[in-house]
Amino acid sequence: MANFQVFDPTTEAKEQALAYVPRPDSLRNLRIGLVENTKYNSDTLLLKIAAILEQEYGASSHLLTRKHNSSVPAHQEIIDEIKANCDVVVAGVGD
Repeated sequence: MANFQVFDPTTEAKEQALAYVPRPDSLRNLRIGLVENTKYNSDTLLLKIAAILEQEYGASSHLLTRKHNSSVPAHQEIIDEIKANCDVVVAGVGD
């Protein structure tokens, strides 16, 4: 008779406290950071969102950045660029 060993690949989720930054009262004159995740049409979607935020809500400008790929967090260069040049951020998902 064969000797079998069963492995359970599941783990317990780690609880992490989340702290959200307060939302601005208005987008007027704020600079919008856009983080594109490389999926199809995510850049198109984000640019349309930026146009609406600028035209209808008074945002002053936008900066589109692109992650290395959709399965990783934004790399440090993106974080540094957005911190230096943007007031709020929109992250987008395509497909």
